[in-house]
Amino acid sequence: MDFNWTPEQEAYRMEVRKWLEANQPPPLAQIDEENSGDDAAWARLKAWHKKLYDAGWAGLTWPKEYGGRGATFIEQVIFQQELGRLGLPMGCNVLGVIMNGPALMQWGTEEQKKRYLQPILAGDEIWCEGMSEPGAGSDLASIQCRAELKGDYFVVNGQKVWTTIAHRSHFCQLFVRTDPDAPKHKGMSALIVDMKSPGVTVRPLKQITGDSEFNEIFFEDVKVPKENLLGPLNQGWQVLVATLMHERFGIGETIGGTEQTLHALVELARRTRINGAPAIEEDDIRQQLAQFAIEVAAKKYNGLRSLSRRLKGLMPGSEASISKLVSTDLGQRMVKFTTRLLGEYAMLESHTPFAPRGDWMKRILQSESMTIAGGTSMVQRNMIGERILGLPKG
Repeated sequence: MDFNWTPEQEAYRMEVRKWLEANQPPPLAQIDEENSGDDAAWARLKAWHKKLYDAGWAGLTWPKEYGGRGATFIEQVIFQQELGRLGLPMGCNVLGVIMNGPALMQWGTEEQKKRYLQPILAGDEIWCEGMSEPGAGSDLASIQCRAELKGDYFVVNGQKVWTTIAHRSHFCQLFVRTDPDAPKHKGMSALIVDMKSPGVTVRPLKQITGDSEFNEIFFEDVKVPKENLLGPLNQGWQVLVATLMHERFGIGETIGGTEQTLHALVELARRTRINGAPAIEEDDIRQQLAQFAIEVAAKKYNGLRSLSRRLKGLMPGSEASISKLVSTDLGQRMVKFTTRLLGEYAMLESHTPFAPRGDWMKRILQSESMTIAGGTSMVQRNMIGERILGLPKG
């Protein structure tokens, strides 16, 4: 495989870089794409999403018939790398673009595609995923939120938890139990639920970072039209697995997240002084930075396997679990390494006196949640062992 960019791809990168540098609003560098606790920040994030959409940068790989550019995954990766280089977010509807939209394209009816895809891409309608429950976190096959088909409606009762950005969402891709007597991997269905429906209650959860992008959702006799069934009845497990693969590809693909963190650590080591000398001159620090660089490179090249699969027109496979597992584990170790460089200063909140640039404390705390999002690290290891290595189930 030739890992070099072609002249055409380099020209495209320069086009992307030029547009982003000319159009980025300065405050966006400080906005986390999932930090929806502040209304003003959310409004700025929506404005940025709209700007990306109007310029044709949202949903690059989406087919043109659904409002995308029909770009290649190579072009998407280059765009993501340039976003990361400038510290810019993808927009306000990340889950909608990387998960719900692709799931609708794969499983939705023509009517559903025409109704929902364009508003998702434009950021006019925000989407969330109704998966985890209090008794079914990593084991999603054990969900108990139930939907009974009564005439022209499903009637939904139950609860979901850890639902990202539900309090901002217009719709939820909800996974429910429609046949309680079937084995747990069967008898499940996916529904499109209007979050303004009577009986839907959203309660934000305060996190250790102080943010509240995660939520509980309660459903009490919620009526969902029968035509809002996404995919075949009682075969929602297939829809769920496909949706998660899109998410893991989105989380773990080689789009520069850990590379940007590595660059930030190197710059931090150059600026920080330990015992009167730059931290980067200490042998153990240089060795750890070198180890991080090796792992970042390994993750990047392994991630190209997922990219190659997409370039062949295939859906994301189990190899996405490798990228997701490595990305979250490596990212967590990297941000925690700042405590070696900064000592107690790494634990200062960004708005306090003497706090270092980079808001490392929040990044350290957030890194814990990423080992759970999209399936816990333990689940990813099981999938890698069983589906890639062919090991027996434990």
